[in-house]
Amino acid sequence: MGKTHERIAGRLREFIETQPIFFTATAPLSGAGKVNLSPKGLTGSFAVLDDLTVAYLDFAGSNAETIAHLRENGRITLMWCAFQGPPNIVRVHGRGEPVFRDDPRWPGLIAHFPAIDATLHGLRAIIVVRAELIRDTCGYAVPFMTYDGDRELHAQRFAREDDESLGAYFAKKDHVATSLDGLPGLPLPLPPTLPATHA
Repeated sequence: MGKTHERIAGRLREFIETQPIFFTATAPLSGAGKVNLSPKGLTGSFAVLDDLTVAYLDFAGSNAETIAHLRENGRITLMWCAFQGPPNIVRVHGRGEPVFRDDPRWPGLIAHFPAIDATLHGLRAIIVVRAELIRDTCGYAVPFMTYDGDRELHAQRFAREDDESLGAYFAKKDHVATSLDGLPGLPLPLPPTLPATHA
C-alpha cells in the first residue's frame, strides 16, 4: 500500500504544499522521555526549500518540546493527511534543526515565507528538516473534513509583543527554556532578529 519516494517533487510536493495543516513528532533519546506530537498550521508558514529539505516557522507558544528534542538528537517526522480529495498520508522522516533569529542563515531562510508577517506571531525559530525517508500510504480511514480558514487568535495575541515582552512571556513559562524532560529548549533571552534577504 505504501510507496517510498526519492525526493519531494511533482505531485508529492504539490500535495504537501496545499495542505492547511501538518503534524510534527519528536522524542528525546531517553526511553523514559515524553514523545511530542504537534499540529502546525497558518497559511504560508511551511516551505519546500529543495527536493530533500523543508522548513516551517516555529511560533510563540507555552512549550518548546520540538526545539528541545531537535537540539538533543535531531530526529523528527512530519505528516500530512488528505482531508479532502483522494485519500493520502505522507510522512517525511528526517533530521531537523532549529535555526534561531541570530543565525547567519536566518535572513535567507525567512525570505522563503513571504506570505507571513512574522512580527504578528512571536516567531521563535525556523525549523529546517532534511529528509531521510519519504513515504506515502493510503489514508483510507482518514475522514473528510473541510478547511474554513486560519484562526486569527494567534496573531491577535502576539502582535502586541515586542522582543522584550515576548522574552518575558517565555521566561514565565515552565517549559519553553527547558523541556518537560529537562532538556534545553528555546535560548533565552531571545536573540535579536537578523533582517531578511531575498530568496
